[in-house]
Amino acid sequence: MWVPLVLIGAAVLSAYLQDFALMGRNRHQVLYLHNFFCISKSLSTDLPVSNPNFFSPFKQKMFHVIPENDEQVEIINSLASNTQFDFWPDSVTLVWPKMQTDFIEADKSFEVEDLLESGVEYRILADNLQAALDTEFDSKAHTTRHSYEKYNWEMIAAWTADIAAQNPDLLSHNVIGETYEGWPIHLLKMGKSDTNRKAIFMDCDFHAREWISPVFCQWFVKEAVETYGKDTVMTTLLNNLDFYVLPVINTDGYIYTWTNDCMWRKTRSKNASSHCIGTDPNRNFNAGWSTLGASENPCDSTYCGDFIREHLSTIKAYLTIHSYFQLLLFPYSYTYKLPSNYKELNPITHSASRQLASLYNTKYTYGQGATTINTAAGGSDDWAYHQDIKYSFTFKLQHTGRYGFVLPESQIKPTCEETLLAVKYIANYVLQHLY
Repeated sequence: MWVPLVLIGAAVLSAYLQDFALMGRNRHQVLYLHNFFCISKSLSTDLPVSNPNFFSPFKQKMFHVIPENDEQVEIINSLASNTQFDFWPDSVTLVWPKMQTDFIEADKSFEVEDLLESGVEYRILADNLQAALDTEFDSKAHTTRHSYEKYNWEMIAAWTADIAAQNPDLLSHNVIGETYEGWPIHLLKMGKSDTNRKAIFMDCDFHAREWISPVFCQWFVKEAVETYGKDTVMTTLLNNLDFYVLPVINTDGYIYTWTNDCMWRKTRSKNASSHCIGTDPNRNFNAGWSTLGASENPCDSTYCGDFIREHLSTIKAYLTIHSYFQLLLFPYSYTYKLPSNYKELNPITHSASRQLASLYNTKYTYGQGATTINTAAGGSDDWAYHQDIKYSFTFKLQHTGRYGFVLPESQIKPTCEETLLAVKYIANYVLQHLY
């Protein structure tokens, strides 16, 4: 039984390497070659199983740099022009002075270190990213059932239907569409009343590799149904607001991270006149579309492609959950122009960050997206704000670089617990300031 699986695995890997060889050495063509790709050793035509075994042909290093000036930014850009990097969390186009940047390199680590030592302060976060990934599934909980403290895909779809069926007075489950590859898009509506009221919309997993994101959406729903009638704030929220929770918006990409490349970021749609697959769904909204921080090259991980968004006519607040860097942001990200209610949004994020830190002393940076982290066009938070949803926020959850996207399962519970405090604060503020 194992021999066919090994042969199949070898054939798949050989096909991958042949495809990469045919692509040449152009940086934009093969950027994702040196994304840490994780191929499950247990290949199957069925849905991928939880806790996959990761395989990598490379011993990759993860670098952490903070360029001090434009000259040092140019050093990093020169590196990227000659070597294939995977920049975390976004791309080299978003590297600015004083901004923390992490990147992964496989082939020329010694050359990279030599060049960085010529003028850029750096440190190595991981000598072997494979070893770091091996620790991602460090939870001691062993279960074949859905768990809120473990990463998984194959149970999420069933979970959305099950939890709604178990809590009909609070939850309803709908399929609002399907992805490019035909997977259903599951939406949970949460609230005590059957009538349509003012609502808060929350989505998770725009970017496929941000596994902590869909876990938080599930955690939020769990906490809501378990604490309704016990927790005063949550009870008040559910009695007076509807919540729309979309646990996995980029299902195609998320599944791909479990079956092929665990560092995949985009969707899996095809792009006309290009061999590169996928679009960045969070560079795809009509808010400074395809300008700063976005790319029109379909081989880049921030390519602006087609994406249709549901009309959120009753939404009074929008929350989108990402990772990593411990940030709480509000519009705008595509321009340095301040939003009209800046003097309201900035104190909200300040107070929400303090609520979050009150549990485990986790420090978040808060503020306007463009000035706090970088410029990025086409984001869903900016788009929502343009739809007159004046309370629009982006969370970038743990960590600040030690783990990056590879957040261990042992960190799921504390991350979700502290984030819940900030979300409840924002939701309660919105309830008290309905418009």
